[in-house]
Amino acid sequence: MVLNTGCLSPPPTRNLVRRSQPLLGTFVNISVYALDAKDAAEAAISDAFAEIKRIDSLMSLHRGDSELVALNATAYDRWVTVSPDLFQVIAKAQSIACATAGSFDITIRPIVDLWGFIWKEYRLPTPGELESALPLVDYRLVELDPVGCRVRFSRAGVSLDLGGIAKGFAVDCAIEKLRSRGVTAAMVRAGGDLRVLGAPPGRRGWVVQLEDPDQAGKRRRITLRDEAVSTSGNYENFFMIAGTRYAHILDPRTGLPVRGVAACSVIAGNCMESDAWATALFVLGREEAFGRFNTKIPFLLTEEATSSSRSRTRASRAWRDRRR
Repeated sequence: MVLNTGCLSPPPTRNLVRRSQPLLGTFVNISVYALDAKDAAEAAISDAFAEIKRIDSLMSLHRGDSELVALNATAYDRWVTVSPDLFQVIAKAQSIACATAGSFDITIRPIVDLWGFIWKEYRLPTPGELESALPLVDYRLVELDPVGCRVRFSRAGVSLDLGGIAKGFAVDCAIEKLRSRGVTAAMVRAGGDLRVLGAPPGRRGWVVQLEDPDQAGKRRRITLRDEAVSTSGNYENFFMIAGTRYAHILDPRTGLPVRGVAACSVIAGNCMESDAWATALFVLGREEAFGRFNTKIPFLLTEEATSSSRSRTRASRAWRDRRR
């Protein structure tokens, strides 16, 4: 048999298209593998960035016109109807707050303000200031009406900060926008939050490097496919006063920066959940995180190094099991 190869079409090629934009207080990187049509991939990436900007316009505390800012100003003792996206994020945050007895709590805004972390105008709050603000930090002060997509605060002064969950949700929305445009292999990274779609050509997944809390170049590599991973760490947003380091991850129950943990990474099916759980387990700390969630959630927790020891990373049983 003679095969006329001149009549066959060449196999499709996949081009890696990448773009980056400063959004969500960090750099957002989107990578897409495109079948030949690079223009279609570029258009899909533009749509994904537009989706991230839309979510930011709803949930940012840095924009005076955001829906979250309006909710914080008007929701005391009255029901406020919010968009389905904002309601979804608040409802998920409340669910995780309940599961962790408040170690993750979006009503943390009053004490974040005291420390100056939102606008990076750092200061040490006085014990009296913390004592006055802490009664406002309690997820149970937020009431939800799922039928009407409504939110209400039961105490004056309650204010929400979605910084521990909204960025992950924005990543999810970008991935879903890419999927709706026919993309089958993509990665969206926003700082410590990342989600992948499918896998690069010929590979079983996307190889991702987790940041080294010691910043010594010893990054851990993991492989993801249709999953998300988020890392909460104390090594970027912090300030020093009189030789003492104050990091931005605060314990909602005490109003103080978390001590003893350098980083926590969580793998989940979507980035909204990995984002929030990374913060929640960071705040819980090693003993409680492993005691309550060791078999339930895949996570890595790195303890802070002391002057006499190096940092130590421990993997939950759920993390170890999924790597087998």
